[in-house]
Amino acid sequence: MIDRSETSAEGGLWPRVLAGVPMPALLVTSQDRIAACNDRALGLFGAGIRGRNPAMAVRSPGVLGAIAEALRRGGVHEARLTLLREGQEAVFQATVSGQGDGLALCVFRDISEEEKAEAMRRDFVANVSHELRTPLTALMGFIETLKNAAKDDPKAREMFLGIMEAEAGRMNRLVRDLLQLSRVEAEERVRPKEPVELRGLLEGVISSLRGVAEKTGDTVELVGDPVTVPGDHDQLVQVFTNLVENALKYGKAGQVVRVTLSPEETVRGPAVRVEVADEGEGIDPVHLPRLTERFYRVDSHRSREMGGTGLGLAIVKHIVSRHRGWLRVDSVVGEGSRFSVILPLK
Repeated sequence: MIDRSETSAEGGLWPRVLAGVPMPALLVTSQDRIAACNDRALGLFGAGIRGRNPAMAVRSPGVLGAIAEALRRGGVHEARLTLLREGQEAVFQATVSGQGDGLALCVFRDISEEEKAEAMRRDFVANVSHELRTPLTALMGFIETLKNAAKDDPKAREMFLGIMEAEAGRMNRLVRDLLQLSRVEAEERVRPKEPVELRGLLEGVISSLRGVAEKTGDTVELVGDPVTVPGDHDQLVQVFTNLVENALKYGKAGQVVRVTLSPEETVRGPAVRVEVADEGEGIDPVHLPRLTERFYRVDSHRSREMGGTGLGLAIVKHIVSRHRGWLRVDSVVGEGSRFSVILPLK
């Protein structure tokens, strides 16, 4: 038979039980008093909450209502608690269960990351839907026109078919980039280890973009000695193709795009920096922290005109992360931008 003193709120088993709970936990009595709590609860709500009214610690009507219900009727009740911690909003799921003898156990599970992930998922679905809806709407409209008003007009039919081809290409690029982003994210935990010689890779990238440079009258200069890093050749080609192509497309006409290979020392050891610098308009500092977000565009209209999907830099970020490297962006409005990829040598 268990001694009641050993299961009392203030002493015995309860403090030991709460100490073993891996989340903040409080034990509240029917006299509206916090009889016991663990160290995680003290860290969340502050020291000195033992013996006080729970309303002094948990300033949430929903949680206090759940406590009252658990004390009155027993059972399990849930509520949300939002707190401001270190300048960031934290969201907790509070589970309150009646324990009998005028006691209610409150356990708080941090669901901030789950909420953030769910918000990102909703935004992602909304963005994809928006990006696909625009060209689909255009295609449906032109198909209807070709079936009716422009059915016997060769000139209009040719013009509409050209626009439809461009819109279909836009959707194809979007789907391609979405699949690529998904693959890169799936592989991000596995670091590639095949030796990749960067100068030769960059020479190939610049050669493949010669047509783009000729359209704008740009010149691409490559400076730096050969250097080998562990990596995935095709993914690194994608990274630098994206960065050089962006520099050509969004820089000013007739500029010199400079691609520079240089040694770099990091906290993890020796590395190489590949910098792609343009002479464009530059990027307002307000945009820099969000450049690698999915579908984020500094100038959405111009980006779409250039054939961008808004996923290029997100893919670049994940590939660089997979290589255990860093992506840095420096820009001065009116002077241009520098995108730097720093890759460890080992």
